Amino acid sequence: MELTSSFVDLLPQFSPVFTAPTYQTFVAIVAGWVLSQRHRFITEVIFSSGNVGEGHWSRFHRFFSHAAWDIDTFSLFLAKLVVTILAPGATLLWAVDDTLCRKRGLTLYGAGMHYDPLISSRPKALVSWGHDWVVLCLILVHPFWAPTKVFALPIAARLYINRQGLTKGKKSKGKSSQAQTKSKAKADPDHRTRPELALELINLAAQWCPNEEIIVLGDSAYGGRSVLSHLPPNVQLISRVHPNGALYKPAPPKTQKTPGRPRKKGDRLPGMAAWARDTSQPWTRLDFDQFGLHAALDVKTIQALYYKSGRDRLLTIVLVRDPEGKRPDQMFYCTKLAWTAREVLSAYACRWAIECTFEYCKQFLGLEDPANRLPKAVERTAPMALFLFSIVVVWFHRTGHHFVRFPFRPWYPQKEEPSFADMLTTLRRLSYEEKTAGVFAKPSRLKTWIAQLTELLSRTG
Repeated sequence: MELTSSFVDLLPQFSPVFTAPTYQTFVAIVAGWVLSQRHRFITEVIFSSGNVGEGHWSRFHRFFSHAAWDIDTFSLFLAKLVVTILAPGATLLWAVDDTLCRKRGLTLYGAGMHYDPLISSRPKALVSWGHDWVVLCLILVHPFWAPTKVFALPIAARLYINRQGLTKGKKSKGKSSQAQTKSKAKADPDHRTRPELALELINLAAQWCPNEEIIVLGDSAYGGRSVLSHLPPNVQLISRVHPNGALYKPAPPKTQKTPGRPRKKGDRLPGMAAWARDTSQPWTRLDFDQFGLHAALDVKTIQALYYKSGRDRLLTIVLVRDPEGKRPDQMFYCTKLAWTAREVLSAYACRWAIECTFEYCKQFLGLEDPANRLPKAVERTAPMALFLFSIVVVWFHRTGHHFVRFPFRPWYPQKEEPSFADMLTTLRRLSYEEKTAGVFAKPSRLKTWIAQLTELLSRTG
C-alpha cells in the first residue's frame, strides 16, 4: 500500500541520506508506519505497507540495525525541509526536552531506570524502566490553518543512557564471600548528561542555520551552566531560574583605587521571596490568552547575573506572580536583553507544544512500540516516529489542509482547527481514496460503502 502522491513527493528530499536500495526500503517503512493501526513493530510495518513476500523481511530490520545512513544527516535534511516550507526567513523558535519511553526486557541497549512524571507526584518521585530521549523541536507558531495552535516538530534526538553505578566485585583469593563488596565502576569519559546531549543538538541546529537567530526554550533542567555557558553565538535561551537561585548585579568597573583582581559579579540581589515583597518596584499586570498560557499575571523585570548558571552573562530576569494564587511564584530568564516580559513569557508558553508532541507520537505513531535491541537499531527506530510527525505536519501545511474533514460531533460542533489526529486521518483517507478511485466508474451503493469503510479505516485512536 502506497501513500498519497502528494506525500510521497516529499520523500525524495531525503534520498541523499540513503543508497538507492535503502531509499526504497525507507519509502516502504514510512508507508507502513503511517498506515498501521497497531503497534509499530517492524513486522507490523512490513504487513501494513503490503510488502509481505516482497524480498526478504530481514532488509527492513537491517534498515535500522546495519544500513549505512546517518541519523544526524537525516535530521539536517528534515530541518531544511521544515524551514524551507514552514518558516522561510523567520526567527527560528526551538524547544528542547526529554521524554520517557517505557520498555520491557533487560537486554535492551540503553534501557535504564528513569524518572517517570506520569506516575510520580510532588511528594514522591517514581521511576520506570525504558529509554529516555532528549529531543530538539522546531516550533511552528499559529499556522494559517490553525491560527490559535502551536506545534513542535521534532528535528533531532539523542538517547540518554544512565551512568553505570556499581558493578559486582571480583572474588579475591583468601577472602570469604561476606568480605566481597561492590566497588564503583570507573567513570565513563564518553558519558553525557541530558543537558550535554541537549547542547549537542543545539550546536547542530546552530551549524545548520549559521545566519539565523535561534531562540531555544527549555525548562530548568536545560537552563543550567552546562548549557547556558556554552551556547553558540547565534543562539538565545529562555529558561527558568531556580526559586532559590542567587542573582547578582553586574560587576562594577575596576578603578585604580580598587586593589586586587577585578570583580566578576556585583552585590547580591534579594531572593525571589524578598523581591516579590519589595514595594519599591511595583508589579505590572499582563493579560495572556494564547496557546499554553491563559491568565492574567503580575510581573517584575530586572537585568542581573544568574552566576551559578551563566557566570558573567547578563540576563533579563522576569518574576511572575499569579494574583489568583493558582500558580506559585516563578522566575524566568532570557539571554536576549532587548525582549520585554511579555515577549519572554509568550515565547516560553509555546514550549508546552513539545509535551503535546510527545503524547501524539506515543498515541498515534507508536513512539514506545519498537522492540529493537541492538545499539544502532535502538538509536534509529524510535526517532523515526518523531521525524514522521514533522513530515506529516509539513505535508498538511503544504497540501493536506485543503482536504481535511471534521466528523460530525454534536458535543463538539465548534471545532474549526485540526489536531494531529485529523492530519493523520486526512493523509490515510487520501491514500485509500487514490487507490480505490478507479474501481467504480459509476455511482453505486457499493461505492458509497467503500467510501464509508475508507473513512472508518482512516480514523486514528
